[in-house]
Amino acid sequence: MDSLALLEIGNLCPSFVVADRCAKAAGISIIGIESTDGAQQCIKLVGTAAAVREAAEQGAELARSLGTTAFFSVMPRPRDEVIKLAKSKPAFSPLLGVFDARVPREKPMSSSDAIGLLETQGLVAALHATDEMLKSASVTLVGKEKIGAAYVTIMVRGDVAAVQAAIASGKSTVERLGGKLIMADVIPRPHPDLAALLPA
Repeated sequence: MDSLALLEIGNLCPSFVVADRCAKAAGISIIGIESTDGAQQCIKLVGTAAAVREAAEQGAELARSLGTTAFFSVMPRPRDEVIKLAKSKPAFSPLLGVFDARVPREKPMSSSDAIGLLETQGLVAALHATDEMLKSASVTLVGKEKIGAAYVTIMVRGDVAAVQAAIASGKSTVERLGGKLIMADVIPRPHPDLAALLPA
């Protein structure tokens, strides 16, 4: 492995948007996104030193423009022990009921579908918004992720127009209920590296 870049993003929803942007940069691959057991998520990129640095810089800039924190580090020619740590199997977190890392799946979801992301702080608004999203557009629920600090991310998929309509409906529902909306976004055609990290 030439170089490893670690890009830490303030919370889950923007980490998916940033990971997609990074994956679309030439010459890099995503080997995973790992939780810090808090809101922060670490995106792990491999490739040449120049390529991973460029992708991480673009990703950090995008994350900040989305209103979250970001910083990164690039390790040229990391030691084998560090690579093993970066590629370690996900561990189950009983407190949150989820695995602490997202690694590529053998059968990824289709990257031709759009992905909609709705992140709230608190569960009531998230679940109510999910119901509204599923009723308002022809989308499929991909999953619900908790990352601590009461952050909940709901993911839906479908064609771009349907996902955009669903996310608009979900965002409106959270705001109407007085819930705390962290972020709402749509990734029109997720890169296959990102699609491989998401539930099928």
